[in-house]
Parts: sequence; C-alpha cells; structure tokens
Amino acid sequence: MPRILIWPLAVLFLMVPGAAPAEDAELGDAPGRALARQAVMERERWTTADHSRFDTLNQEFKSGPEVTRACLSCHNESALQFHQTIHWTWRDPKDSDVGKGGLSINNFCINIQSNEPRCTSCHAGYGWKDKTFDLAQQDKVDCLVCHEQTGTYKKFPTKAGHVVDEPTVFPESGETFMPPNWNKVAQSVSRPTRNNCGGCHFYGGGGDGVKHGDMDSSMFKPSKALDVHMGVDGQNFDCVRCHTTEEHRIAGRIYATPAVPHRKSLIEDDMIPKIRCESCHGATPHKRGQKANDHTDKVACQSCHIPEFARVNPTKMWWDWSTAGKKRDGEQKVMGPLGKPSFDMKKGDFRWEKDVTPEYFWFNGAISTLTAKDVIDPTGVVPVSWPLGEPADPDSRIHPFKVHGGKQPYDKVNKTLLIPHLFGKKETGAFWGNFDWKLALEKGMDYAGLPFSGEYDFVETTYVFPTTHMVAPKEKALDCAACHSRQSRLAGLTGIYMPGRDRMDILDMAGWGIVLLSLAGALLHGLGRIIMKGNNRKEGNRP
Repeated sequence: MPRILIWPLAVLFLMVPGAAPAEDAELGDAPGRALARQAVMERERWTTADHSRFDTLNQEFKSGPEVTRACLSCHNESALQFHQTIHWTWRDPKDSDVGKGGLSINNFCINIQSNEPRCTSCHAGYGWKDKTFDLAQQDKVDCLVCHEQTGTYKKFPTKAGHVVDEPTVFPESGETFMPPNWNKVAQSVSRPTRNNCGGCHFYGGGGDGVKHGDMDSSMFKPSKALDVHMGVDGQNFDCVRCHTTEEHRIAGRIYATPAVPHRKSLIEDDMIPKIRCESCHGATPHKRGQKANDHTDKVACQSCHIPEFARVNPTKMWWDWSTAGKKRDGEQKVMGPLGKPSFDMKKGDFRWEKDVTPEYFWFNGAISTLTAKDVIDPTGVVPVSWPLGEPADPDSRIHPFKVHGGKQPYDKVNKTLLIPHLFGKKETGAFWGNFDWKLALEKGMDYAGLPFSGEYDFVETTYVFPTTHMVAPKEKALDCAACHSRQSRLAGLTGIYMPGRDRMDILDMAGWGIVLLSLAGALLHGLGRIIMKGNNRKEGNRP
C-alpha cells in the first residue's frame, strides 16, 4: 500500500517586523501567537555569541568530526537532539520504509539505496556511504553545514558528506572545491541563514532548481518582486523565520501527522508546532467586505499569491531515464533552451521550463507516496506521489503544485518500481560505470533487499511538490477570471461547481428563463403604465 507523507502548508504571509499577529476567533491559543511573534522578531535578537573568543575553537582542527567534538564540549545535548530529527534519519519515525533514507521512490534521482556517497552530500553528517553508517555516533553530525557563516564550507558531491582535503574539481560541473579553514568556519558559527538552508534545498535532485520549482539559487538574494517575505528589498526574512525550530527539530517536511488538523492556528508536524499563514494574517486577510475573504475556507493563500513558479531560473519538469546510456549524435550531453541540458548520457532526456503555471489539487496537508514494495499499474501514468484531500473535507484547500513527470524503470513481472545502482565504480555494477540497466537494477534491488524478476521496462510517472515559496506582491495576485472563466486555471479540478467555469444545461436554462421572465415582466409593466397613462389623459385625470 502507498505510504503517507505530510507537507505542512508553508508560512507565506507574515507581518512587518514588530507587528502583532492577527487577532481572530480561530487563533485563540497562545502558542500560535508566540510563534508568530518569533517569526517577526527584530533582527538583532537573532545573534549568537562570538565563537572566535572560545578557546576550544582555537585549537588546530583537521576534520569535521574534530570540530563537532569541540562543539559538543559545550552543546553537549545537540547531537542527541539532532539524531531524533528527520534531517538526520531521512526516515518517517513511524514507518522506516518511508523517507529518502528508506524505500520511498521519486522520479528524479529515484532512491538512495546503493547510491549513498552521491546522495548524502546533502546529509548533515559525515560518512554515510553505505548501510554500515552509524546513525548513533555523535561526532558524525555536521554542525558546520547548518551554522558556519563564511560561505567557504562546501561538501564535495561524491564524498558521503565530507569536504575535500585539497583543491578538487568536480567533473560534472567544473566547479573547484577547496578545503576549508577549519578554525575560521568553526569560529563563524551562528543561527542558520538562507545560505545554509539553500546550500542543500535549492539544489535538491542534483542541481539548481531540479526538484522544487519555488526554491532555487534565485532565493539566496531574491527581490521583493520574487518573494515578498524573503526579498532583500522587502522583509528580508531568513528561512528560520517560518521554519521554526526547537531542540534542532525543524518545522517543515513531515511524514505521519496531519499537517493542518481541524485548521488550528498551528500546523503540527510529527515533531514541533509551526505557524501558518493565518497565524499572522488571520482567516480574513483581505480588506473588510472583499469577496476574497469568502474563499479562505476552500482556497489556500498560495493559490492566488503564487501565480507562477520558476520566475527567475528554470526548473526541471521532465526526466526520462529510458534514454540514458547511449550517446546522442556522438555527444554525451546536449544543451537545450534556457541554458540547461536537454540530454545527458548518464541521466537521459530533460525538459526545463520557466514561469510555470502550477497545477491545482485539493490538499489536506497529506501526500501519499509509493515505495519500492508497492504494486503499480503500468498500463497508464503512475503517480509516484499525489496529494490527498477532497471538497467535502473541511481541512482541505485548493493548493498549487509543481508536477514533475518522467519515465523510470519498473519490474514487468512483480509490477514494482525499481531501484537502480547508479553511482559507483564500474566493477560494482553501477549504471554510470557500465550503462547496463539490467545489471544496475539487479545490484540496486539486491542491495535494498527486494526481489527483481530480471525483466524490466520504463513507465511514465508523476511526482508532486507543493508550491509555497516565491510569494508575489499583492498587485500580482490572480484576479477572479483566472479561475472563474472558461480558460480557468482550475479546469482539471473536479468535485465542485465553479461559476464562470462550469455549465449545467438545466441550471443555465432556468437562469435564462428567469432572465426572460424578468424582461417580459418589465416590458409588460412598462406597457401597462403607458396604457394607464393614456386612459388617464382621455378621462381628464392628472397623470
């Protein structure tokens, strides 16, 4: 059976610094107000101690784990706290199969199993290269990736979370990675900024803007026109203004608990509370009397206030693995429009897009996802993940999504999606070493401890990402006609009657009947007045 992922509706509409959260009947609990105030606190309160003054950070360091041990000499509970978070385990605490550290499938990089050294370059730890990685070891936590502020600390893409010891060029991008000055990076630590968060989250899926159409490198220093909250010429909020944190548990992606239980003022993840749009803006965020206030019980704020995503940089919308493994016209890589590759021998065909109109679904905060154990129907397009929600559900809202399409391998006999062994040396059977799909699938599924019949093909799939960032200025919000028209953005949304978009012959006939009767009544009334006026004049009466 499919597993459930939960994505909280990100906090998007925050007040100016110093303002109090909106008072509303739905926002009565103190924790919600407290979180809202935390989100808009003054910048100077977000400072930490000057760590360059601490003797323990002035010793000679030679590795990341050595720095971590120095950090833990003061912050002695931090690693144990972090070990309990999804940022560390990459798994659902209630179902170990779910999560990118488990057996969950996606349609971009597919799965981590047997590919750890490449995938864990964005893990906040050191050395997760295979199943032997000890998740309980405290000095394996990478404090610096989230806290250093020099901007010089970068993990190498294929070293299982480690940095380089000497200048090294990454062949895929041509970027040169430098060894860090351990003392400088250790002494620079502070609260995380968007540079720390974006270093991984803006490049998820193997490159800039691959996964999330609303998160890419343009969000490091966005303008207010791109995002009213994070814009450097606007509110200039960091990620942690909305992704509130307690004991290293970061509000954000979650797995097992409903994201918006009964539309409370908090979004509860499986770890900590998180404020949402209404926590600051209330349930009636528009001016008194505006019709838009009548939509908030069925339409998410994001649907109107994020008209397009990928507005600066393109995002990947299609990834076809079936074409990987052979050169195209003698070339290993072919560049397409928008300055992005349209083909890569290692990964197949791509399609990139800019200014993408989202797709809209009913969404109650839960997303169902497939694992490599789940049986699929390969006769049509397979949704690898899809949002849950329905019109009758009071917790559901119409919400915008990026829908990423592609083709990926599946088992023709067992009817399951397959995990390929992609990264590794040729002798390990890795696809990128041999370009042998059958061998790579055998190795990947064996590593994951799952059956493989030996017969495979490729099936078209879709994967959804809730769109929550790149909030446009209010002047750019959608107008009524965007949805209430025959060319509606919500053309594919079923289960409701929408004026201006939908037609019902009986209702239309009744409506026109009422119009015609009203017109006939007005004409008869006017004719009657004329006749009566003439009769009055004949009888000498005053009109």
